[in-house]
Amino acid sequence: MDELKFRRQAYENPNSDDAEFIAAMQGSEDRKAFVNDLKQLDDQLEQAFKVPVPEGLEAKLLLNQQLHQHQQQRRKTGFTLALVASVAFIAGISFTLLRIAPVDLNQHALAHVYHEDAAMTSNERIGFEQLNIQLASMSQNGQRHFTQQPGRVLYSTYCDFQGVKSLHLVMQGEQGKVTVFIVPAEKRMRMQEQFADQRYQGLGFETDNTYMLLVGENQQDLTNIKTEIKQSFI
Repeated sequence: MDELKFRRQAYENPNSDDAEFIAAMQGSEDRKAFVNDLKQLDDQLEQAFKVPVPEGLEAKLLLNQQLHQHQQQRRKTGFTLALVASVAFIAGISFTLLRIAPVDLNQHALAHVYHEDAAMTSNERIGFEQLNIQLASMSQNGQRHFTQQPGRVLYSTYCDFQGVKSLHLVMQGEQGKVTVFIVPAEKRMRMQEQFADQRYQGLGFETDNTYMLLVGENQQDLTNIKTEIKQSFI
C-alpha cells in the first residue's frame, strides 16, 4: 500500500481492520503515530458530542410550541437568527477540528506547489528586508528573521498550512527553481526529512522552532538552498 492510499484510508477509518492497512501501519513507526493521533481525535469528537439533555428541556419545548402561534410576525426574523447561529456553530466546530487534526507537512507542501503553480513563473528580486517584514506579521514566529540575503528570491507570499499562517517563497537554484515554505512549528505537525512524488523531491528540517520545507526537481538545488537558509535564518 503506497503512502497516499494509506493516509486516505487512515483519515476515512483509523480503526479499520483491513489486513493490508494494518500491515502498512505496522511497518512504520511514523504511520503508527499518525493513526494513533487520528484515533485520539475520534475519541475527542465522540466525547465532545456526548452532551447531556438540559433539565426541563421538554417543558420548555412545549411552552415554545404554545407561544409559536403568537409569533408568526416574528417568524422570519427568528428563522434568520437561528440560521446565522447554526452557521456560526458549524464554522466554529470546523475551525476547532482544523486546529486539532494532525498536519502532514510533506503532503501539504507538495499540494501547495501544484495548486499555486503560477508562483513558479515569477521572476522578481525580493530582498531579505521584505521577507523579515512578512515574518514579523506571523505572530507564531516570534523574532525569527533573516540576517542576510539567503539567495535569489523570486516570489514571496503568505499561505495557509491547515490554519497556520506561513510564508511561501520561490528561490532560484543552479538547475531550476525551488519552493520554500516557512511554517511556525506546532505539536500536531508531522514532517519527514526527505519526501517525494513522481515529479518533485523535498527536504524538511526544523530550525529555531520553525519548520522549513523545500520542494524542487533537483536534489543538489535543494541541498544548496538548505545550506543558504541555515546560514542566514535565526
